[in-house]
Amino acid sequence: MVNANELVDMIKKARERAEKKNFNQSVELIITLKDIDAKKGFALNEVVNLPHPASRRASACVVGAGDLALRARKANADRVIEPEELDRIGTNKREAKKLVREYDFFAADTSLMPAVGRALGQFLGPRGKMAAPIQFNAPIETILERFRTSVRVRSKGQLTVSCKIGDESMSDQDLANNASAVLSAIEKKLPAGEKNVKGLMAKLTMGKIVKLVEAKVA
Repeated sequence: MVNANELVDMIKKARERAEKKNFNQSVELIITLKDIDAKKGFALNEVVNLPHPASRRASACVVGAGDLALRARKANADRVIEPEELDRIGTNKREAKKLVREYDFFAADTSLMPAVGRALGQFLGPRGKMAAPIQFNAPIETILERFRTSVRVRSKGQLTVSCKIGDESMSDQDLANNASAVLSAIEKKLPAGEKNVKGLMAKLTMGKIVKLVEAKVA
């Protein structure tokens, strides 16, 4: 079992091995898996809430009308799309693809889920971004805040999982806590839990990959 100090050491080493740049580099966690047959439909698509959100928070697009659209705007959703605009976007594949690339998370009024499927489903599905249904009178502020402080961890047919756990402006301890949250969430979805984890690595955007074992012996 990986402990907190080992994660801190790995992230500290990754920071040391990164080139200094004039932008805030992301910190990425890479998890390699073992003893899983990736060819037999193995897939992960988990949304993990990070205890320490990065300075650039995840973006969210809400599809809704009337009261939901109004509340989503008041809650500062990154974009709100009403039914008429959704229908228009659905007729333009280029615009639909751009929309799906632009936002990290999507949510929609339950009554509009079929329309979302028709307009955007072919682009949301392959990216693992299918819209989350919003029930009547659901607390949209809470839903959006959860999206903003979360990261999507996705893998399909391969034994490597990677995601951003923050940025270099954050402390090593906060990044390690985020890495621990991601690792814990992934282990719960694996057939044999932590026994399916082969190794952990970390890197900054412009840095070299550091393996956990390297950090431990460095």
